[in-house]
Amino acid sequence: MLAKDGLPEEGDLRAVMPDEKKLAAGPAAIIECWQEIPCDACARACPNYAILPMPNLYERPQVDFSRCRGCGVCLSACPGLAIFIADGSRSEGAVLRLPYEFLPLPQAGQRVAGLGRAGEVLGKFLVLDVTGANMRENPAVIFLLVPPDMAMRVRNISLEGA
Repeated sequence: MLAKDGLPEEGDLRAVMPDEKKLAAGPAAIIECWQEIPCDACARACPNYAILPMPNLYERPQVDFSRCRGCGVCLSACPGLAIFIADGSRSEGAVLRLPYEFLPLPQAGQRVAGLGRAGEVLGKFLVLDVTGANMRENPAVIFLLVPPDMAMRVRNISLEGA
């Protein structure tokens, strides 16, 4: 399906997701970079060397989840908006950090529509915080509270219909 419509299948997603134990323990980077393009911005940015070196610049990045602390430096460095941080350790739900390049920005405390990879509305979710609002060099980052079963499904937001 990736080659046809750009949407990953279950096997594609399993290959880039941390296991449930890691997700429940704290934040982790999920890299959904599906195209082999010449880019290693995330690997160069990672202070913990959790994104494995790419001998070939066209390789897709791989995360060593034992090293990943979910700091989010890679998320901000990714020019393709392909990195998300998921944290399933909170009792009230999972916290997603999503790159966001649109205006207006949502505000903390606002409810927004959470969107899946195909743009479908998955529900309305609470914005906990918004950082990097100047967006001159990097995207803003939306901190979104979602039910744990939505952590691997929500990948964007919409202010419309929220």
